[in-house]
Amino acid sequence: MIKLYNHGGSLNHGCEAIVRSTKKIINDNNIELWSRNPEFDKCYGVDKVINIRYDEKSVPNKIQNLFNKIISKTFKTDEPFIKQERKVFLDNLSRNDICLSIGGDLYCYKGVDRLYYLDKTIKRKKAKTVLWGCSVDSESIDETALKNLELFDLIIARESISFNTLKKINKNTYFYPDPAFQLDVNKPEKVNDKFETNMVGINVSPLIIGCEKNEGITEKSYENLIEFIIKNTDMKVVFIPHVVYDFDDDRKPLKQLYEKYRDTKRVIMLEDCNCSELKWYISKCRFIITARTHVSIASYSTCVPTLVVGYSTKSRGIAKDIFGTYENYVIPVQSLSSKDTLSTKFKWLMENEERIKSHLQSVMPEYCSKSLMAGECIRKLTG
Repeated sequence: MIKLYNHGGSLNHGCEAIVRSTKKIINDNNIELWSRNPEFDKCYGVDKVINIRYDEKSVPNKIQNLFNKIISKTFKTDEPFIKQERKVFLDNLSRNDICLSIGGDLYCYKGVDRLYYLDKTIKRKKAKTVLWGCSVDSESIDETALKNLELFDLIIARESISFNTLKKINKNTYFYPDPAFQLDVNKPEKVNDKFETNMVGINVSPLIIGCEKNEGITEKSYENLIEFIIKNTDMKVVFIPHVVYDFDDDRKPLKQLYEKYRDTKRVIMLEDCNCSELKWYISKCRFIITARTHVSIASYSTCVPTLVVGYSTKSRGIAKDIFGTYENYVIPVQSLSSKDTLSTKFKWLMENEERIKSHLQSVMPEYCSKSLMAGECIRKLTG
């Protein structure tokens, strides 16, 4: 059985896109998704694509909890608590299973020790482990992360910067584009009646706001950009939320921008929908400005000129692989120092619109097809 794990739920539509596309790439009915929040997946119809199992948090009884505390204190490790928390998933493993960790950028954040304890336990059960469609931040690879990365039977890096880092750690590392480059486009049954094609799609996230070096610069930069579009072009702006968790909700900063400019009659706000429907809207935009990586993947793959306000390796790596450079295609949010920077980069995008579209139309068919080839690596493991 092929088991997808480390999936928090489809309120992050990038995670949803990875699940849908992974099922398509592997093309095997003997596959299931272990989700921490299956109710969210079902809201977007993911259960119609793949069998979903509940990666339910297991609560220990008093005796087990006491034992875990003793072990944890004695050996200075949280491993007993992690194993207890993921007990339902772990108890359902067998030596014939292949487990795909689908949290693509987990190694760009803190908390890697929790991943290590889980993956180590999976290996003890003789199951095979795959780090699937990942990016890594080389500066965050500490001793624990290093030990964990060495454990995997297979690593699929989604861009060359991470691949070049990972292949030095684990020889079973290969480079294939993010699975979501294979995501299907589905037109919503009810399209927003104010949507049109001469639009700039804009996404901003609380995540990049939290990464800014100058407080308030992200909001000011987006405001300056929208004002430039309204005053200097005939295009409208469509705000595109792509992650809608309570604790990380794109709609919060986007609605602030919408309310500020709604009286211009030049802005619209999309309602939440599944990732394939969001990709339809994205594909119909003239330009995309985005903080979320999987919005950029949807726009690149449908040949829409795109500017990414990034915060980590993944956005730089993907742009570099597609264009040969990430200059002018990615602005690290940490480097925003002037409210004019984003508008200036957008002007460059406009000036080079036809050249960029032509390049994407030329390279995307082959580039996207490469993500399908990752499925062969999984099939070799099953053999």
